[in-house]
Amino acid sequence: MRRFFLAFAVIPLALGLAGCGATSGPNDPTITRPYPNTVEGTTPSTTTTTKSGGGQGDAAAGKVVFTSQGCTSCHTLKDAGATGNVGPNLDQAKPPLALVVDRVTNGKAPMPAFAGQLTPQQIQDVASYVVQATKG
Repeated sequence: MRRFFLAFAVIPLALGLAGCGATSGPNDPTITRPYPNTVEGTTPSTTTTTKSGGGQGDAAAGKVVFTSQGCTSCHTLKDAGATGNVGPNLDQAKPPLALVVDRVTNGKAPMPAFAGQLTPQQIQDVASYVVQATKG
């Protein structure tokens, strides 16, 4: 009988201790959380979508493509540190996304087509990067 009574006395005590600290709710100002409950403002996006709703590109990945595929040797683009003068100065031209996608994909003399060398996603990425860097 004593064990039975002891068990019933310990269970409520254990449950009460387990609930300690549960009084602070999600709006308790004394609790620091790793993220805010609300977001104020916007963050810059590196993703650009074509006006026709076509593919999307990641400008950060596109910068890597631009600098690693030889684009810097032919084009001027300040953001990439490129000073080439064979192709158009992209800072001045500020080409729209659709034009960059077309030129990178199909080429136009003296620029070669990159359709066989870059994936469609890489082409979207580099186009997004050029548009973002030139604000075209």
